[in-house]
Amino acid sequence: MTGLTYDLTLAGLTVGSAAALTGMGLVVTYRATGVLNLAHGAIAMVCAYVLRQLVVEWHWPLAAAAALTLLVVAPGLGVLLDVLVFRPLSLQGNDPARTLVASIGVFVLLVGGAALIWGPGARADAPALVTGEPWGQLAVVAALAALVGAVTRWTRFGGEVRAVVDNRELAALGGIDTDRVASVGWAFGAFTAGLTGVLLAPYVRLDPYGLPLLVVEVIAVAVIARMRSVVIAVCAALLIGVAQAQLTRLHPSGRAEPLVQAVGANLFVVALLVAALVLPGVGTRDALSRTTVAAVRMPPAAWLVAGVLFLLPLGFAGSDLHTSVQVPALAIVLLSLVVVSGRGGQISLGQTAYAGLGALFTGWLSRSVPELVALLLAVLLVAPLGLLTGRPAIRRHGLALALATLAVAVATSRFVFAQPYATSGLTLTRPAGLGDDRAYYTVELALLACALLAVAALRRGRTGRALAAMRDHEEGARAAGVPVPALKLLAFVTGAALAALGGGLLSMGLRTFDPGAYDPVRGLLWFAAVVVLGADNLLGAPAAAALLVGLDAGTRGGVAAAAVGLLALLIGRFPRAHELLSRRRSPPKAPPAPAQKAHTLPHALPAGPAPAAAPELAAHGVRLSYGSYTVLAGVDLTVPPGRVTALIGGNGAGKTTLFHCLCGTLRPDAGRVAYGGADITRRPAHARTRLGIARTFQRIAVFPSLTVEENVRIGAEQGRVRDPAAVEQALRLMGLAGRVRRLPAAGLPTGTLRRVELGRALAGRPHTLLLDEPAAGLDTVEAGELARVLRALAADGMAVLVVEHDLDLVADIADTVHVMRAGLLVDQAPVR
Repeated sequence: MTGLTYDLTLAGLTVGSAAALTGMGLVVTYRATGVLNLAHGAIAMVCAYVLRQLVVEWHWPLAAAAALTLLVVAPGLGVLLDVLVFRPLSLQGNDPARTLVASIGVFVLLVGGAALIWGPGARADAPALVTGEPWGQLAVVAALAALVGAVTRWTRFGGEVRAVVDNRELAALGGIDTDRVASVGWAFGAFTAGLTGVLLAPYVRLDPYGLPLLVVEVIAVAVIARMRSVVIAVCAALLIGVAQAQLTRLHPSGRAEPLVQAVGANLFVVALLVAALVLPGVGTRDALSRTTVAAVRMPPAAWLVAGVLFLLPLGFAGSDLHTSVQVPALAIVLLSLVVVSGRGGQISLGQTAYAGLGALFTGWLSRSVPELVALLLAVLLVAPLGLLTGRPAIRRHGLALALATLAVAVATSRFVFAQPYATSGLTLTRPAGLGDDRAYYTVELALLACALLAVAALRRGRTGRALAAMRDHEEGARAAGVPVPALKLLAFVTGAALAALGGGLLSMGLRTFDPGAYDPVRGLLWFAAVVVLGADNLLGAPAAAALLVGLDAGTRGGVAAAAVGLLALLIGRFPRAHELLSRRRSPPKAPPAPAQKAHTLPHALPAGPAPAAAPELAAHGVRLSYGSYTVLAGVDLTVPPGRVTALIGGNGAGKTTLFHCLCGTLRPDAGRVAYGGADITRRPAHARTRLGIARTFQRIAVFPSLTVEENVRIGAEQGRVRDPAAVEQALRLMGLAGRVRRLPAAGLPTGTLRRVELGRALAGRPHTLLLDEPAAGLDTVEAGELARVLRALAADGMAVLVVEHDLDLVADIADTVHVMRAGLLVDQAPVR
């Protein structure tokens, strides 16, 4: 091994060791609590500052300062976060979206607090805990990895950790102190974060923004390990660290040189991008919940007050007016989050990338065309780049999508904004006649008003209802016929366009391109600010922009971040506050009707083409396996029109899997599904709905942020029913045509929600109706009314398939009963 290779290997092992500590801490925290701690880097930064404060400012001995920082401050901070922030969330169901918002809130709060206490500038005098040789760090990594492995495999506590990971509620019922397990996980994770921070601080700039972002980049090793294997995380960190060091030897010539050098210096960023976009996602359960993004209903007076406040800067002068120029531009950027996250429910942490690209393209193009034309062209160029996050969003949710969008932001920052080849000599000028700040601010206000109107139009009507349905219940939206993939792409492309417009205006107003203004850490702050002020609220974006610019303008930097972080934590702690506020002006919910009068449904069915010649839905030799376990072993099933077909069997028999294959939410390994003789095996769920196959869910799939009428209307709109009477007829059929039609679906009784879901399915005028345990949660009266409706639908020519455990209901409604066992239909009994 040559001297250069050896030296580079040592340097790579040094960086890899720090990354390994980060990966180890993230994996242990995730396994013990189910939380991907995005605040890990902020904890590392705070601990590095604490050690520096003790040693450099207060002149403590290094050993004593390190012991206090790593053995008391870091674990104590982890336990504090568990007790005050994440334990209350776990008691509310540990919703991944809420825990993500909470971890971002912690990140933003710690970054803002550090900026307030120690200032935003970089420090170059952080004390070195170990020598530059990597052997000491490697020994620490090996010892910790061995300790984690031994505890996990061979101790009772390790068994408790595995039980908590599998099912926290069941583990608690089994007598395991889940709070203790979580606290230990948080303490260890915070200890590794602190160790990472104090090891890295002497070799990188120590500031509230740089070190947290550096640690965020090495989240890649935990994602590669699928948040499960400490050994894989450590090995990945060391390999990437060594490879990154060795790549610095490359010095290609030509135009590729700066890009190759950028990749060589940021291999962890490349790994994060690949891990987030290519590898299977982690934590894919949920998009942002309605509670997280709920909008506060603003009275008209609030808009009047906001308008007056935004007009006030026209009377300012000097630096006050120049600072105010940032507010409308930033408000337009934040409106992109209203579209993507607020209405669409998609977690997007990468809007800084599109805002920065909008500014960059505006600067480049303004060299050749007038500034306003350059801004318009920049928006048109950046909008399609929204597919960078829109495409992954089609198949990823929750934490996996958050990581994908964050990876795009980090990669764009490192490979574009921070590179001289992209920004060298770049200047931005204002359009002719807008050199005066007051004139420029006036134009910004006009563009902000246009953006608000455009977003308001997107949030209303058919598209707005479809976006809200996708946010509230994605599978339910697909079942209603909503083209979810296309809608996600629309949201991300629109969001990219708005962010680019705001970014171009922001840099044009300041007459400079500042890469720090589009740092990924700032993107986390933007996201948290919008969520805090109501992500599905048009007024929230301008208010967030004013808060962010105003708090930091006249005070020490970091006030806005600290305030937003604190508010984000409070929303995580009291998640129903937004929901209660958003429903404050809603009409009061009617009390349930007495049982003897409830659910008296009219016999009239929706008018329309007689479905007597409805296509026949059939499964032919359908097979599906999960690994070595065969769920469906060649099933043949026909659902004829004009009859109710029931499918029964024990748990694990394969009923639900077959149901999903017929609906389009699962694709079989072999065999085919036909409708009217045409093969529809590869058609997605929403396309089958538009063919005339409607379904309901075992767990009720309604859209709580929409009213009862809007829920039903989605079925007609997305099913492409042109008869304007379809919605009214479905409402009357299901007994929802009275005052209840105007109530939000959130909080309605189970029986009413079942009727809403069935009404939505029928509003699409289907030929075939698939029902998954439709009587679940219904009382005797409600079940009897449901049976009457289903018999009437079949008598009118509709094909009905029911998967049900209630044998009394099956006997009451079914014309044919199929019995399923071990993935096969073992019996068929015509009932009538």
